[in-house]
Amino acid sequence: MSEAQPLFATLRQSAKPDIVDALERLVHDAPDRKLGRVNALAFAASEGLDEEQAINGFLHASRLGLFEMSWNILCPGCGGVLDANTSLKTVQNDVYHCALCAAGYEPTLDEMVEVTFTVNPRVRHIEAHNPHELPPLEYFRQIYWGSGIDLPDENYQAKVEEFVLEVLELPAGEKAVISLQLPEAFVIVFEPVTHAAQFVDVKGEPTKERQTLSLVFDRGFRHSDTLQLRPGPVRIQVENHTDVRTLPSVCLANDALHDMLGRRRPFLTAKRLLSNQTFRDIYRTDTIDVDQRLKITSLTFLFTDLRGSTELYERVGDLAAFDLVKTHFSILHEIVRAEAGAVVKTIGDAVMATFPTPDRAVAAAMRMREAMRRLNEERGGEDLLLKIGIHEGPCIAVSLNERQDYFGQTVNIASRVQHLATSREIFATGSVLEDPRAFHILTEAGVTPTSHNVALRGITDQINIFLIP
Repeated sequence: MSEAQPLFATLRQSAKPDIVDALERLVHDAPDRKLGRVNALAFAASEGLDEEQAINGFLHASRLGLFEMSWNILCPGCGGVLDANTSLKTVQNDVYHCALCAAGYEPTLDEMVEVTFTVNPRVRHIEAHNPHELPPLEYFRQIYWGSGIDLPDENYQAKVEEFVLEVLELPAGEKAVISLQLPEAFVIVFEPVTHAAQFVDVKGEPTKERQTLSLVFDRGFRHSDTLQLRPGPVRIQVENHTDVRTLPSVCLANDALHDMLGRRRPFLTAKRLLSNQTFRDIYRTDTIDVDQRLKITSLTFLFTDLRGSTELYERVGDLAAFDLVKTHFSILHEIVRAEAGAVVKTIGDAVMATFPTPDRAVAAAMRMREAMRRLNEERGGEDLLLKIGIHEGPCIAVSLNERQDYFGQTVNIASRVQHLATSREIFATGSVLEDPRAFHILTEAGVTPTSHNVALRGITDQINIFLIP
């Protein structure tokens, strides 16, 4: 911990004091299992902290070397970690397979990639830094399951033993035998290190004859067809063909297992982090490889532009206009950051920003319009007339022009919607206002949007656009 003190002192220059205090307590006092793959959202909730400020605190702490970030591919079914990466650049597979769920998934940045934080071993060494030395049940808790599974702190072992019949630690290159009585049930022989599984449907008349099953664990085996055995004694021969310890586990697919896997909590997704301004400021281009195309199923885009900016330069002069436009950019950046969004780029006098959810974009748009109104009043003129367009939908995260950017029809529509607006208008598509939280914001503000069907350049079908007065 001696190395940590000057780092926490430096962290206080970029993060809120209460965030730094909470992180310092976490590193100093938390048990080891709480410091591997920290769920930033769960941490904020437990400490009563603002989520965005907590995320920003972890990002600054990671930049300083207090924590290490991990980008984990999750199985949406069981919540297990299918692959752990130190960078989003190494998320390269088209499909990730979960043996436990017997399913393959195309990765998206919405709910399939979590971002967690692990204390740096130079700051504090924890058990999870040597995962292959963890006791089997702790390996499941700290390494296999993602941070979105809300595992119980108390009675964890007792809960797991309700569905785990046997667990064996099998050293690299070794063979062993698991002997047990099979009940009438659906049984899974699961190995969490190599992500291998064998399903066994145990049914029929009980037998006293010993049945046999042979399994070899290597990096290639995932699962095969379901086998059928009868209730009674079984001898499971297991071989470890990897260079690390494996953990063959005989589990019951019962209510206890499903109840544990059903305990979910929010976690920090890659999508949300890519729309975090602090993350973009710190990591800039070191996020996505130029050849990567990472899918996002839902992201909200907000475009702004100034009406009559050319006339503004002619009216007040280049220097005064530049200072005024710069002030306008500064205000918009601050509002985007405050609403959990990020500015992707500026194009002339226009801004392109992203938000993880439509409500944050709607809130930002209304704040932007009000901020420009106040700035105009202070100047005694109407120089800054802001046009805003918002749209939500799927897109692809890419690297363009040495910048983490987005591509797709959703981006095109959002830009076209902004071009429909005149001064002080906010236009949003139906997909934005279908979000209950976004609609609630407008209701609370006493705003009633009006609907229009419009044709957008380059878009085949007309779309429903709402004017937010």
